[in-house]
Amino acid sequence: MTQNREIEAKTILSKTVYQNIVKAFPVKADFKQENYYFDTTKSLLKHHKIALRIRIFKDHAEQTLKVPDLRPVQSKFHEVIEINDKLELQQARSLVKQASNDEEITFTGTVGAYLSKHFSTQKYHLLTWSKTERILLNGPENCELTLDATSYPDRFEDYELEIENTDPALIKKVLLMLEKEYNFKQTNSNTNQSKIGRAFAHQD
Repeated sequence: MTQNREIEAKTILSKTVYQNIVKAFPVKADFKQENYYFDTTKSLLKHHKIALRIRIFKDHAEQTLKVPDLRPVQSKFHEVIEINDKLELQQARSLVKQASNDEEITFTGTVGAYLSKHFSTQKYHLLTWSKTERILLNGPENCELTLDATSYPDRFEDYELEIENTDPALIKKVLLMLEKEYNFKQTNSNTNQSKIGRAFAHQD
């Protein structure tokens, strides 16, 4: 189990800007992930601004809760508390298969304990999903950049830059450098758009 504060600048990019940034910096890692999102039938978690997912990689998996940070350390960037439990790959695929058959599933581990403590229900449904190719780059100021190309159930695709760091000042500095160099700008429509929200917007 891990629990950490996540501070990040999230910006939806055009495909061209995304490709230009990917070409410009050394690649640290490149991998694919499947993202499966869960809630109750009455959207209890959404009402409390909580995201619940199972994420599957090539050789491992995890279950994650993202919950509001009640004591944020800054106000400009996206900030949540992230709770993660590792899952065996076969266990994760079995849970997703079960949920894909419209069965309720129960979460265990630290994620399950949090849900049990804060909500009376322990049964959750698979509501939507997305698939992402993630590229990690060594960006300006030795700051890691995350570039995501994501597809959704309705075949829509989008491209996103994430700059995650414990130092908000560094996030701001790097973001401004990239905006100037690659001619994009954060706006209300392209900033801090959650993947789960986009997955719900692009269901079949």
